[in-house]
Amino acid sequence: MQFKNDQDFARGLDEQDPLRRYRSAFAFPIRNGQPVVYLAGNSLGLMPLKAQQYVTQELRSWAELGVDGHFHGRHPWYYYHHFGREALARLVGARPDEVVAMGSLTANLHLLLVSFYRPTRERYKILMENSAFPSDQHAIASHVRCHGLDAQEAVVELRPRPGELTLHTEDIVEHIRRQGDALATILLGGVNYLTGQFFDLPTITREGHAAGATVGFDLAHAAGNVPLHLHDWDVDFACWCSYKYLNSGPGGVAGIFVHERHGRNAGLPRFAGWWGHDEQTRFRMEKSFIPQPGAAGWQLSNAPVLPMAAHRAALELFDEAGMQRLREKSERLTAFLEFLVDEYNTAFPDQALELITPRQAAQRGCQLSFRTGSYGRRLFEALGREGIVCDWRPLDGDPDAGVIRMAPVPLYNSFEDVWRAAAALQRVAAHQQADFGTTA
Repeated sequence: MQFKNDQDFARGLDEQDPLRRYRSAFAFPIRNGQPVVYLAGNSLGLMPLKAQQYVTQELRSWAELGVDGHFHGRHPWYYYHHFGREALARLVGARPDEVVAMGSLTANLHLLLVSFYRPTRERYKILMENSAFPSDQHAIASHVRCHGLDAQEAVVELRPRPGELTLHTEDIVEHIRRQGDALATILLGGVNYLTGQFFDLPTITREGHAAGATVGFDLAHAAGNVPLHLHDWDVDFACWCSYKYLNSGPGGVAGIFVHERHGRNAGLPRFAGWWGHDEQTRFRMEKSFIPQPGAAGWQLSNAPVLPMAAHRAALELFDEAGMQRLREKSERLTAFLEFLVDEYNTAFPDQALELITPRQAAQRGCQLSFRTGSYGRRLFEALGREGIVCDWRPLDGDPDAGVIRMAPVPLYNSFEDVWRAAAALQRVAAHQQADFGTTA
């Protein structure tokens, strides 16, 4: 498509957008009396209006039914993790019994590592990105130490080539093959939180299995963002949060995927809790643990119903819109943003934004990450005053230089949002150039 840097052109794209009606299903923050341009769904997604209705529904059940709400009412709490399970399975490309909404992201990662990181004397290494989200790094290092191993030796970090910030698939494959029989587990982010790079998950899974390793992914920045086919790709395990692209509220309930070949293996080591116990016999209150088949067998405690209600509202929107249509719009939104920022860079080379996210649509999701010079933080803060909500991450120890992350989300962002963000960027840069002169 031939883009134009023009507001009417952006509005024309919105008029042709088959998903435009979903924008009205979300609440937008107000700043200076106007709705903001919200490009921070990679950090916290907007609230679906139905979430308030669904949470209020469960509060009413609590008020009217008390403990009987577990088995009565419109959505009995005892079975709450079943509601939305099929929509969640479709979202990540799984079979319904391979997924469950439960817990929080890092807690779930710990539970999965208990089952899928089983080091031996010969096979003990775990492979991850060196720029993984810090929580993943903490979790992996702690598991390695709990097995009595040295993290410096057991944790193998994938690093970009000199002068680059993203990874090449062939380099990942080469690392997997080099580790060979010493490799126990691979854990990568599906989409890297900093660069927005979408990794080649089927190739990584295939190569990991060929090396004899288990393969899992942290999908915090991938679930609800990019198409996933976890079952068909033969992934062993995965986990994600729901408060970013899944729009299920701050600290919202997370989720896991366990491939059916593992989910039906009752002998697989795991940390057990009573909500993972067989549903039909749970209230016999017996000591022996009989895990539910599938991912549900990794649950520990009963579902947090109020966050689950918000999650159910969000999943309904995804299921209705469909990931394929969302992906098609996402690719157009990011391409438009890329075009506008390229034009901005031509006009303001002293305050340029270096795109560090791959330009190939297949290698990225909604998020575009831009590295800045020492003018970066000032630019970011000025955008905020203009009503453009995006995200800032410092880089290389310089508090004023870093990465501005912008994520036009196809469920609720418009092409006009993208144009307005770029127009604000030009206004801000022009003012800073006038105030401070060259910033290079």
